[in-house]
Amino acid sequence: MENTTSTRAKVTAPGLLAWKTEGRKIVMLTAYDYPSARLADRAGVDIVFVGDSLGMTVLGYDTTIPVTMEEMIFHVKAARRGVAKALLLADMPFGSYQASPEDAVRNATRLMKEAGAAAVKLEGGAPVAATVQRLTQAGMPVMGHLGLTPQSIHLMGGNRLQGAGAAEAERIIDDARALEQAGAFAVVLETIPAALAREVTAALTIPTVGIGAGPYCDGQVTVWHDMLGITPGRAFRHTRRYAELGREMEEAITRYAQEVRDQTFPGPENYV
Repeated sequence: MENTTSTRAKVTAPGLLAWKTEGRKIVMLTAYDYPSARLADRAGVDIVFVGDSLGMTVLGYDTTIPVTMEEMIFHVKAARRGVAKALLLADMPFGSYQASPEDAVRNATRLMKEAGAAAVKLEGGAPVAATVQRLTQAGMPVMGHLGLTPQSIHLMGGNRLQGAGAAEAERIIDDARALEQAGAFAVVLETIPAALAREVTAALTIPTVGIGAGPYCDGQVTVWHDMLGITPGRAFRHTRRYAELGREMEEAITRYAQEVRDQTFPGPENYV
């Protein structure tokens, strides 16, 4: 596959707003370190997203809630070194923005100044609109996140479809408008009915990025480990596995271990 990094323009938050009008789809993919971010950037991904999903995919937590600011900064810094043209987006972890807009500004500043993020993402609708506005006034591009919001997993009672009822759907639409009015440059829609995602997308002038929200959003985001088949167990319904690297990696490690025990590695070709 040809490397497109040298020929394409650098992706920016204002630039993505024009893509919606043009009908150009946004490709967003998580990455949590230098090699994964570099591969995503070279493959032409538009937004390299260091999500707090790293808590489960990389750190072994059960949810995203334990992820700390220090862990996010560590991983964003690593990904920054691998990104040349994509927009590097960093998640604001649980507890880093809920207490006050001042907390949010302080922590978002660290993600951008210390770690090198070009934009931040936070969860919630109208209740966080003032925080989004404060961040954008401070010069920080903000992406919102509605529908299934993993940091509220205990309040929601699990990974369940959101916005299925009329009242819930109306609230999500209102929340999306509130985020747009507060200055967000885009919004993630997670695990909501496709028809609702279509309605939200049509109601906004900013782009929507879907995950488990059907085909009508302005772009799609997926998790590195899910897409490449590294995550064990059954894939989520909304995930398409483009490879089965987890199985291949395990098989390779098994062969390596066996060859060391059989004394067939290292062989003559590996000698100096």
